Amino acid sequence: MIIVNRNVRASRRTPNRFSRQLFAPLPKKYNLLAQVLSFAQDRRWRSEMIRHVVPSRPKLILDVACGPGAVTTQLARSSEAKIIGIDLSPEMLHAASDNIARGYGDRVWLVQGHAEELPFPDATFDALTFTYLLRYVADPQAVLKELARVVKPGGRIASLEFAVPTKPVWRVLWWIYTRIVLPLAGLLTGGKGWMSVGRFLGPSISSHYRHYSVDWTVDAWRRAGIDHVEWRTMSLGGGLVMWGYRSD
Repeated sequence: MIIVNRNVRASRRTPNRFSRQLFAPLPKKYNLLAQVLSFAQDRRWRSEMIRHVVPSRPKLILDVACGPGAVTTQLARSSEAKIIGIDLSPEMLHAASDNIARGYGDRVWLVQGHAEELPFPDATFDALTFTYLLRYVADPQAVLKELARVVKPGGRIASLEFAVPTKPVWRVLWWIYTRIVLPLAGLLTGGKGWMSVGRFLGPSISSHYRHYSVDWTVDAWRRAGIDHVEWRTMSLGGGLVMWGYRSD
């Protein structure tokens, strides 16, 4: 079931408006092409993130920036929890609804909303995940504080983001792939919409880490009220999984 928040306006924040427009044409093929264009690494990254949430046996999980429901579905498959997925894009939520209804619709709800202003009371959720979010918000520190606000003390929080490889050889190959191969592959497999995402992705990731390094992000989690923050890079440095616990 999709709960549409009629108060959501994509024009309220420039990053929100841009991301909504960028991804609007993509939901139908998003999960499939994310796997193809990442050489099946996206699924490994999601599994690693979920591994830091599910063992605590949460009863209620919030999946922020849920997109077409890949993480939401995997959380439902891996646990007995009830799950709320929230995303800015109604197109993504409709795709998620179609995907989730095939097996987990009785314990998954989808909500349209902003990560900057989550429509939930303090300390509502036992755990929280968010995926590919921080590059699309104007103030990552404020968003992290808002995410932590809705998690119960001691609840687990985990995230998945793209990253820039640190070793020179892998960084060069990553640059070639993200600037040249990815836009072309996106065009051939998904059309102009995916080419636009391919052209945007590499520069966006590089720009984000010039402003917000991994060390900055770890400190930002701690300042937001998240303890025991740890992280792991995956796939030669192309993916970053981070996790911690809501402080008491």
